[in-house]
Amino acid sequence: MSQILRYGIIGCGSMGREHIENIKALGGAQVTAIADPHPDSRAAALALLPPDVQAFDHHQPLLDSGLCDAVVIATPNFTHIEMMRAALQTDLHILIEKPLVTRIEDGVDMIERAAGRRGMVWVAQEYRYMPPVAEMIRMAHEGAVGKLHQVAIREHREPFYPKVGDWNRFTANTGGTLVEKCCHYFNLMDLILREKPARVFASGGQRVNHLNEEYGGRRPDILDSAYVIIEYPSGARAMLDLCMFAENSIDNEHLVVVGDEGKLESLLPSLTLRHGRREDWGRRELWGQPSGTGKGVAVRRVWDTNIKYAGQHFGASYIEHQHFAAAIRNGTPPEITLEEGLRSVATGLAAHLSIATGRAVLMSEVLPAGW
Repeated sequence: MSQILRYGIIGCGSMGREHIENIKALGGAQVTAIADPHPDSRAAALALLPPDVQAFDHHQPLLDSGLCDAVVIATPNFTHIEMMRAALQTDLHILIEKPLVTRIEDGVDMIERAAGRRGMVWVAQEYRYMPPVAEMIRMAHEGAVGKLHQVAIREHREPFYPKVGDWNRFTANTGGTLVEKCCHYFNLMDLILREKPARVFASGGQRVNHLNEEYGGRRPDILDSAYVIIEYPSGARAMLDLCMFAENSIDNEHLVVVGDEGKLESLLPSLTLRHGRREDWGRRELWGQPSGTGKGVAVRRVWDTNIKYAGQHFGASYIEHQHFAAAIRNGTPPEITLEEGLRSVATGLAAHLSIATGRAVLMSEVLPAGW
């Protein structure tokens, strides 16, 4: 491998171009090749890059070119399995965008194909690297709020953006909103609680967005709002509150971790972190003290001044690229494995199954035996 890490970008839509910007800011790295079947997407990516970057209209010539040490796969969700089957035949290091797959069997296939290969495979889950979220996780794991019992994540945001060919308007292409949009939240819940989910309850629907749209005679079938509750073997619980017609928010993302000794909150985009402890939680005579006063709650803004490109994710993608590059250079394992990526997809699929059937769904119903 050359001293400068050489990257190929497969998929040059908005997320592919976001990766290009992060790699440009990274230092010790450069994009040497791109691939995308759509001329407009290729042109938009090339406009960000030096004139000697090679452009391909198919992923295979890029993989065969010898121009890259690592590839970033940022193609539509339903194409990930095709891209990965090809990329896993090489020794290239791979950063594959979330969601890993849209079907469990494809994820199992990827894991089997990746076994024993030389190149590293890393599933992109940028939310864990957002500065206030990363600090919240660190504090939670160091015991800042005692034994963890609840994680709650709320995202109230705008509808899905248009994509090339409107592929993201259909569940068959995305895996469903709770896979496409929310798998990184489910991954965060597992990471914070350091457990694997056991059972999922969900309620949701398509209430407001895309109801009057039509593409080639087909109407979008992606839900725009849901509540999801996840149970873990220890008895800990996590909850997701998603609404995609609530763009008139201030902090549209609110992450909460509650332990028996206190509470942590991370708010985005204000980058706010709140931490409060139940200093007298063990003194029975003080039970019933009023809540909501803010007494004893520390509030601070958390940012990493070493971030050179904030981009769409509050610098999280930049930090993830730093860690990815360091793992390549140091020969260390990926921080987010294929198994983790597949489990986050499985939680989303279990939530969709719960909505469809009106019942709680065991994770064992959607994952292979032994997971």
